[in-house]
Amino acid sequence: MARRKTPLRAVPDVTVPDETVPDHHVAVVGAGFAGMGAAIMLQKAGIEDVVILERKGEVGGTWRDNTYPGVAVDIPSFTYSYVFEPNASWSRAFAPGHELKQYAEHCADRYRLRDKIRFHADVTSARFDEADHVWRLSLAGGDHVTARFLLSCHGSLITPKPPEIPGLEDFEGHVISTMDWDHDHDLTGERVAVIGTGASGLQVIPAIAPTVGSLTVYQRTPIWVLPKVNPRIPGPARAALGTVPFAHRALRFGTSAATEVIALSGIYNRQAPYAVKGLEQVCRAFLRAQVPDPELREKLTPSYGFACKRPSFSNSYYRAFLRDNVELVTDGIERITATGIRTRDGVERPIDTLVLATGFKVFDVPYDLYGTEGLTLNEHWVKDRKQTYEGTSVRGWPNLFLCPGPYGVAGPSLFTAWELCTRHAVQVVREADRQRATRVEISAAAQEHWLERMRAKVGDTIFVNPSCAGSNSYYVDAHGDAPFLRPTSTLHAWWHQRRVVHDDYEYAAAAPAAHPGADTRRRLIAGGH
Repeated sequence: MARRKTPLRAVPDVTVPDETVPDHHVAVVGAGFAGMGAAIMLQKAGIEDVVILERKGEVGGTWRDNTYPGVAVDIPSFTYSYVFEPNASWSRAFAPGHELKQYAEHCADRYRLRDKIRFHADVTSARFDEADHVWRLSLAGGDHVTARFLLSCHGSLITPKPPEIPGLEDFEGHVISTMDWDHDHDLTGERVAVIGTGASGLQVIPAIAPTVGSLTVYQRTPIWVLPKVNPRIPGPARAALGTVPFAHRALRFGTSAATEVIALSGIYNRQAPYAVKGLEQVCRAFLRAQVPDPELREKLTPSYGFACKRPSFSNSYYRAFLRDNVELVTDGIERITATGIRTRDGVERPIDTLVLATGFKVFDVPYDLYGTEGLTLNEHWVKDRKQTYEGTSVRGWPNLFLCPGPYGVAGPSLFTAWELCTRHAVQVVREADRQRATRVEISAAAQEHWLERMRAKVGDTIFVNPSCAGSNSYYVDAHGDAPFLRPTSTLHAWWHQRRVVHDDYEYAAAAPAAHPGADTRRRLIAGGH
């Protein structure tokens, strides 16, 4: 169906009661890259009355919280950054985690975001007030904040997923999560176990292997690994990237195109199955070159197709298993005991420290986000499947925008997804301001039509292929849907999300005060003026 553009409907001027005037025009949850990017884009659009609610005491999100040994960005750094704020200071093509944290701090300072951030403001719940058309947010400690619009940039991978293994609470040794690394605990000489071989496990395992006394890695599902082209970037090259016109942009385009090819191999698997097969052969050849032992190599070879589960890059992961002090265990875990881990073959291996690298609950909203029907968004998605419109709006949650939500992750990096979702949200907020509307919601028909198209496109992806059986991928949820990635190219997502069809939204204005004698005043919503 062609997307139509029709004249915008005029909304009568209204008088808004004092009690309906929120503390802020827009509240942004989270001061990670998504939240900071949203605030910057709102600022660029002339919307200044913005507060960022951050649960901790510093910016950075993922790169503030994840400080485990070996942490680094797992796609090229030139792609993993804001388009409008290029960074020529990366020390490597795949920058280490602390440089991402420094970049976050730089962006916060460069765009003067700290004046808009409320640190240690942990949102516990948010409810939309149907009478006043405002979001009422409750914070840990008892404070409250109201806002006309809410951009939830809490992160799609923010809630750790603990392993569902009996006995975890009985373990008497030390437990460390990769998301909350205990740097005061010295692993030198210890007997250490790592559960999980996803992206975090792939980085932490080779980083701690030379230090520990023994390292046992418990693998449920192996990961496809590509060779990592990660040269150190010398000073003169960094200087050139920062001064030569278009040099950084050209490098970003190249790394983004390469990353996009990997993503599209899974998204358009039905049209081009040879792309996945080709990348799979690259991974197999790399594994053969790294691991000469056929028995170990077989354990490390996935039984599912490439791209069914997020692949990664590493030159040191496979080699870690060649060390004398590292053991790979593929037998299922029966239980965790007070002093070790017992597998289903009856073998118990004693350990001193347990490292959990078991991933996250995808798209989990870390606070109670109530809609107009009284359900939280998490409850709604469990009951009726994950739903959005253009990866950002949700029917039943007026004046709310997710950055990103289900089917909203598009492009070679999350920065692309954040920019696309925020750009869409900003256009809707500006249109509401233009119309003096205080309530905006995606229509049921528009959301259902868009979801039907997205779910149909999922049929082209690798995720519905039988080769994905047993991949244990977070790309596929409990309903059998694959809502994490938008099943389109970046160009398709860019074209559709930037061209907001305002007829797909329902704009409305708050009613004047019902009770006599209300102290009312005129207020232009835009920009909080």
